[in-house]
Amino acid sequence: MNFRAPITFVLFASILALASFTRPSPAQAPTPAQFVPQGGFGFTDFSSEAQQEQKFLAVPDPKQAGDDLTTLTAEPHLAATPEDHKTAEFVARKFRAAGLETEIVPYRVLLNYPKAVHVEAWDESGHPLMTGPTREHVGGEGQGGDPQQDDPRIVMPYNSSSGSGDVTGQVVYANYCRLEDFDSLAAQHIDLHGKIVMCRYGTNFRGVKVYLAEQRGAVAVLIYSDPQDDGYYKGDPYPAGPWRPDTGVQRGSVQYLFKYSGDPETPGVASTLDLPDSARIKDIAGPDGDQPRIISIPLSSHDAAPILGALKGPSVPQGWQGALPFPYHLGPTGVKVHLVSQQDYQRRIIWDVIGKIPGAADPDSPVIVGNHRDAWVYGAVDPSSGTAAMLEAVRGLGTLLHQGWRPRRTIIFCSWDAEEEGLIGSTEWVEQQGHALDHAVAYFNVDVAVSGPNFSASAVPSLKDFVRDIARSGPSPVSGSVFLQWRKKGPSSDDHNGSNAPPIQGEETHVGDLGSGSDFTPFLQHAGVPSTDIGSSGPYGVYHSAFDDMAWYKKNADPDFLYLQQMARVLGLEAMRMADADALPYDYVAYAREISAYIEAAKRRASDAGQNPGRNSDRNTDLSSLDFTTAESAAARFTAAAQRVRALQSTPYGDLVLLNLALRQAETALLSPAGLPNRPWYRHTIYAPGEFTGYAAVVIPGVNEAIDSRNANLAAQQLTELAQALDRAAKALSTAH
Repeated sequence: MNFRAPITFVLFASILALASFTRPSPAQAPTPAQFVPQGGFGFTDFSSEAQQEQKFLAVPDPKQAGDDLTTLTAEPHLAATPEDHKTAEFVARKFRAAGLETEIVPYRVLLNYPKAVHVEAWDESGHPLMTGPTREHVGGEGQGGDPQQDDPRIVMPYNSSSGSGDVTGQVVYANYCRLEDFDSLAAQHIDLHGKIVMCRYGTNFRGVKVYLAEQRGAVAVLIYSDPQDDGYYKGDPYPAGPWRPDTGVQRGSVQYLFKYSGDPETPGVASTLDLPDSARIKDIAGPDGDQPRIISIPLSSHDAAPILGALKGPSVPQGWQGALPFPYHLGPTGVKVHLVSQQDYQRRIIWDVIGKIPGAADPDSPVIVGNHRDAWVYGAVDPSSGTAAMLEAVRGLGTLLHQGWRPRRTIIFCSWDAEEEGLIGSTEWVEQQGHALDHAVAYFNVDVAVSGPNFSASAVPSLKDFVRDIARSGPSPVSGSVFLQWRKKGPSSDDHNGSNAPPIQGEETHVGDLGSGSDFTPFLQHAGVPSTDIGSSGPYGVYHSAFDDMAWYKKNADPDFLYLQQMARVLGLEAMRMADADALPYDYVAYAREISAYIEAAKRRASDAGQNPGRNSDRNTDLSSLDFTTAESAAARFTAAAQRVRALQSTPYGDLVLLNLALRQAETALLSPAGLPNRPWYRHTIYAPGEFTGYAAVVIPGVNEAIDSRNANLAAQQLTELAQALDRAAKALSTAH
C-alpha cells in the first residue's frame, strides 16, 4: 500500500508540484564517475567506503528496473493469491541471482476476501438513486482507456477487516470522520445510533473512521473519494492526467492498526504454519481482538454522488463541503441505503521472501531493508515501484559481492506479504525474531518508492542526518545530488507522515517522524529498531485502485524509470553505509534535542488544556498541576549522555564493541515494558501512530494522548514512564567507552 500515506492526496502533490515536474532525459542523469559519495560519519577511513559506494552507484539501471516493474505488475496480485505467490518466486529468483542466501517464509494468517458487496439507495419517495459498486472503468478502446482495467481477476471494491452483514438505514454525512467531526455532529444533536455514516477519505486512517463511527453507534460506514481530495478538483483525472477518475475506488484495510498490526488473531505471536489454533484469538471482533464489528465499504465519487446529492437536513459546517457539484447536507433525512457485505474470512498462506548477505565482522548485528510486494490490484506505484527499486539495489550489492566485497555487518533484504491488509508479513516476521532484533542496527523501509520526482524521508531523530548524508551521496536524475533537489523543493506537506511534533527551526531539509501505515511500524514501535522510510512523490490520484498500473505509471510518474534508479541507489547506499560503518552513525544529540522539545510542547499543551477543561469536565481534568520536572530532568541526563557518546563516535575510536552496543541499546531502552495505555503492543515511548489518526505520528504518545483526553492521572503516570525510559537510554549510552 502506501498504507502510511494519508489518503488525502493533497499530501502527495499540489498544482505547483505538478507544474515543476520537469521530466529528465536519460542523458541528464549524472554518472557515478562524476559523483563522489559524501559524508563518512562513523568511519575511521571513509575513502575505501566511498570507492565501494561509487562502484555500487554504477550498477542500478533504469531499463532493468522498468523491466522488473513490468513483470511485477503484469497481473493483479492480492495477498495470498496464486499471482501473489508468483511474485514471491520472482523476487526469490532475483535475490538468489545476486548471491543472497534466500528463503521464502510462509505464515498462516486470517484474511478476508469479498463474496458479495452491494450498495443500493433510494430517495425519501422510494425512487432508486444508485446501485453499486460500479466497476472501475475509464474511456474505451480508442478513447484513452486503460489497457489493464478489464482483467476479471481485479478484486471488487471492499475493505479488508470489514464486518459482514445486511443493514438498511438512514445516512449521516460526517466529513472526514475525524474525532472533531463526530463531536460537531453530537453538538448538533445528530444521533448516529443505527445510522449509516458516510465520510470522505483523508486526514486520518480509514480504520480510525470505522472505529469512531462504531463507538458512536453507527451500523456501517461508507468511505468515498471526494474529487476535492484526489480527483478533478486537483487537475485532470486519469487517463488525461494523474488524478482519480470518477469510478476510481480506494480499497484498503480498516483493521484497528492503532491497537496492533499483523495477523488479527495473533497479536504479539508469530502466526507460523505450526501455531496451534488454540493460541489464536477466537473472536477478533470481541474484547480480546479489538477489531471492527460493523460493515465498511469503499465507494467511488460516481457512486457516492447520488447519495450525497439527495441528503437533506442541516447544511454542512464550513470546511465540510467537497467538490461534487451540489450543496452538501448532513442528513439523516432524504436517503435510505441498503448495504450487503459478505466477507469470506479464512486462514490463508502468505509468503515473505528473505535474502541475506552475511557480514564479515559482525554477522549478528544485521541491517534490514524491506518493501512489501502484495497489492490491491496491480500496484505499479504502491508497492511495486519499491520492489523494483529494491531489486536493483540488491543487484548492485550482488555485483560488489562477485567482485569480492563483503559488508562488515549482515544485510537482510525482505519482501513482505499482506502489508495492505495490516502490515501482516513484516509484523509476523518481527514477532518470530523476538529478542534477536535487539541487535539489529537499522531497518530501512521503502513502500511507495516513486509516484513522482519529489524525494522525502521520515526517520527516528538519530538517523535524520544519516538520511541527509545518503541523499548527498546519490545522484539526482535532474542534476547534482538527491539532496540538492530535495532542498530546492523546500518544505512540503508530502513529507510522508504528519506529526504533532513542534517544528524544527533551521532545517535544510525536513525529515519527518514515523507514525504508521507501512512496514517500519513493527520494527520501530514494537521491537525498538532504529528506522527510516523513503519515497519520491508526485500527483497520485489512483492509490489503491485498478488504475495504479503500468499505463498510469509511465504516463504520470516516471516514464524513463530514472527515479526508480535514484531510489535503488539511495536504498542501497543506506544499507551499505550502515553495514560498513565502524561506529554506528546514530546522532543521539539530535534525538535528545527533539525529545526535550516534545516535553516542552506537551507542557504548554497541558497548561492550555488546564485552562480549557473541554468536554470531559466530569473526569479528572485538572492538567494545570501536572509536574514535568522529573521528565525534564531525565531528558537533561539523556542529553548529557548523548553529548558524551557523540565525542566517542569521533575518530579515533575507543572500544568499538562497547560503543556500538551502547548506541544500539539506547533505542531499545526507549521501549516501555508495559506498552502504551489501552494498546500494549505499541511499546515505544517517543513515537506511535495516533489512536485517532492512525497514520500521523504522535510524539511522546502516552503523555500527549492523556493530555488530549483530559486525564491528569494518566498523564502523570505516563510522564513517569517517559522519565524512566529516558533514564534507561541515558544509562545505556553511559556504558560506552
